[in-house]
Amino acid sequence: MSKAFTLRPIGTVSSTRDTPIDDDWDAIPAHIDLDPEQFTPEALMGLDAFSHCEIVFLFDRVPDDKIETGARHPRGRQDWPRIGIFAQRGKNRPNRIGLTTCHIVSVDGLRLTLTGLDAIDGTPVLDIKPVMSGFAPRGDVHEPDWAKEIMAGYW
Repeated sequence: MSKAFTLRPIGTVSSTRDTPIDDDWDAIPAHIDLDPEQFTPEALMGLDAFSHCEIVFLFDRVPDDKIETGARHPRGRQDWPRIGIFAQRGKNRPNRIGLTTCHIVSVDGLRLTLTGLDAIDGTPVLDIKPVMSGFAPRGDVHEPDWAKEIMAGYW
């Protein structure tokens, strides 16, 4: 069943934030610089017509011994329930893949400037996708109380 895949980053995060602290991600703008060996500015053509995009990135600094495949308390908080890694969005995921919806500030050549990217300086970017309303959740979205509480100061 397991088949390995090799992914090549399309670019890198550039930010003054170099520590993965869990809160205040909106406070610092971030940039994604596409790899000029793979892309020309045409790769970002038209993205500036969207308000938001989804950034797929790699939590490349999470060591193997910190990967979680079972359950844990989010952020290690014992007052929150112990839940499976796939019921949370922590960085200690089996494939270390992060996904964040960000506000597009500008597109300039091979540089995309964003707010709301919860990735640190030097993070490899795997993909960029525009946010389209047709892909938004259909119907009501619901979540447990701890999930709302965890996000209180995140952005």
